[in-house]
Amino acid sequence: MARRLASGEKLVLASHNAGKLREIADLLAPYGVACLGAGALGLAEPEETEPDFVGNARLKALAAARASGLPALADDSGFSLAALEGAPGVLSARWAGPERDFAAAMRLVWQRLGDSADRRAWFTAALCLAWPDGETATFLGRVEGEAVWPPRGARGFGYDPMFVPAGGTLTYGEMEPAEKHATSHRARAFAQLVAACLGPAPAARHACPRNASGHSLSGVEAAP
Repeated sequence: MARRLASGEKLVLASHNAGKLREIADLLAPYGVACLGAGALGLAEPEETEPDFVGNARLKALAAARASGLPALADDSGFSLAALEGAPGVLSARWAGPERDFAAAMRLVWQRLGDSADRRAWFTAALCLAWPDGETATFLGRVEGEAVWPPRGARGFGYDPMFVPAGGTLTYGEMEPAEKHATSHRARAFAQLVAACLGPAPAARHACPRNASGHSLSGVEAAP
């Protein structure tokens, strides 16, 4: 049985991706957990050296937990296309280059697809909750859909504007955040984490303070 995270306990969000930090903090908001961004704590971002999402999520969570002395939650996720044999996959962030230029990354994806009629695509997210003593729990979520061009919408982040989930008409870049959170790959992994490590959400509780625009605070928005 996975170790449970107590209400009111501090949790490091082990990411330096501002979009992921906001999304994870939004998902955690009802559960009475005090969110701390890795960037706000001055934690280094470890190199992702594992060949899969679960391995990289575990690597990042353990590094943050051991450096901070607090439980840490890490995400590793990526965008994959059938016609590209699963690429960019675990290299999704690297396709955006050191400047994290996802507009360029989406253009590269479309160029690589070329004339292929196969537009099947999927997002995968692995979440790892780690403690300073080395214990971990990992959870994997996936959502199927198709790639579209040109990209549509300014919401979300990463490859969201070029992905339409199966059965939908809007890209993740066009959806309201609440709609995306209800069905996304990260939400599916998060639902497993909640069942194993968090339990039911206390009514009307928001652990991470929120500003007037609805974004989570506690150092989360300060991540680069």
